[in-house]
Amino acid sequence: MNASDRTPADLLRSALAADPARPLVTFYDDATGERVELSVATFANWVAKTANLLQGELSAAPGDRVALLLPAHWQTAVWLLACASVGVTAQIGGDPVGADYVVAGPEGLEAGLACSGDRIALSLAPLGRRFPTPPAGYADYAVEVPSQGDRFAPFVPVDPDEVALVVDGTELTGAQVVERARADAGELGLLDGGRVLSGRSYDTWAGVSAGLYAALAVAGGSVVLCRNLAELGAEGVAKRVESERVTLVLAD
Repeated sequence: MNASDRTPADLLRSALAADPARPLVTFYDDATGERVELSVATFANWVAKTANLLQGELSAAPGDRVALLLPAHWQTAVWLLACASVGVTAQIGGDPVGADYVVAGPEGLEAGLACSGDRIALSLAPLGRRFPTPPAGYADYAVEVPSQGDRFAPFVPVDPDEVALVVDGTELTGAQVVERARADAGELGLLDGGRVLSGRSYDTWAGVSAGLYAALAVAGGSVVLCRNLAELGAEGVAKRVESERVTLVLAD
């Protein structure tokens, strides 16, 4: 994190410059037993490829709206930072009717068909596997993203004062996302090098901050993002806190 960072994409660039090899997002799905760990470099590579898909293949541009019909998941985190990199507005749980694009997981596929623009489907299966057959009306993210470039540069510089995120009906500019994330990190006592375990959903600011932005806003921060954490039980959570060297638990 640098004091000059004004967008979420800036935060990621600073993390990549500081220590690309360290873990950034560790994801668990306690209903399936899945565990995925992404270093800063690996996460940034996924973001770059996804941003290139958005900008190059889908022709997304600043001012466009992307409805993300996705749960708290490592691929959702990738899409949030990809949208920030291009300068489009990420609408978590947004209305597909008013969106220019929709990105949906299995539970959002039917609703996402209401979007008249391009639609991308994510299987959310372990290891980012593709669908056996792409859902009708959608392109399969796992098919489209691998061929995209590993480096990304926006066609138009991202304006930190434009709306970058809509969550729970609240619009936030890129600069406001960064400011709020820094404030949350301070209020929560998240120190440099802190590691957050979050079991919160992404449908509120508190959830998406706990599960992504607050960790990005501190030097060396990382997140252990847990889906279906209730499946683990108190003893299991305690063991994970120890094994993952968690410094802050936000599971409610």
